[in-house]
Amino acid sequence: MSPRAADALQLGFGFAHAPDAYALLDPDPTPAEQAAGQAAAAEDAASRAGRLADRLRALGLAHIRTVRLTRNRSVLVSVKGFELRVHEAFVDAPAAMHEQIVRFVMARRKWERQAARDAIVGYPLPRVGPVRAAERTHPDDEPLVERLAEWHVRFNGERFGATLSTVPIRVSRRMKRRLGHFAPVEDGRPAEIAISARHLRRDGFAAAVETLLHEMVHQWQHESGRPLDHGPGFRRKCREVGALPRAKRAAG
Repeated sequence: MSPRAADALQLGFGFAHAPDAYALLDPDPTPAEQAAGQAAAAEDAASRAGRLADRLRALGLAHIRTVRLTRNRSVLVSVKGFELRVHEAFVDAPAAMHEQIVRFVMARRKWERQAARDAIVGYPLPRVGPVRAAERTHPDDEPLVERLAEWHVRFNGERFGATLSTVPIRVSRRMKRRLGHFAPVEDGRPAEIAISARHLRRDGFAAAVETLLHEMVHQWQHESGRPLDHGPGFRRKCREVGALPRAKRAAG
């Protein structure tokens, strides 16, 4: 496989400055101390990047000469020429996540690359700054939420043997590019399923119910301890419960 010129995973976050806090401040470092600190930081980053490169190559990574660590939360993994750029949070990630990075870079099939992409995007990065306020369903969309919640109960009983938890359903007016989304418990927030309001308006309620069932398979993955992806196990479960493995329409 020849290296790709550029291929990236993108995931956007918003940030805000942390509130002021009391602290004991050290005296300003001298120029020599600053230079020494910068050199130590660069050496540490290079050492960590080398350690990650060794792990990825042991898992089958090829055609990559250098691995560079980044703090870019918009592009988690990217390949440019012979250089692999990876967010620094993945250095100490589990081996299974390193396998997904190798799979993303080396994949020959589109579905395999997409499954790795989904797994990488689902990896929880450490947050900086306050968490963005959770979106609430618009009052005008509450009747749709009630209908979707009824379908969740029905699908849970008929197709999952009533094994899934009851999770909040939300209609999202922020969601522009995705049809729906299952979010596991994070930062104290409960798990939820969100369905795009644009998807509902454009494609109709029946299509949104299909999306709901797709997201319920992701809920099943999470609650049964499986990774959130679109891999073979996910597609097998979709066939079992009659869900669409891949969305047919783009919301954006």
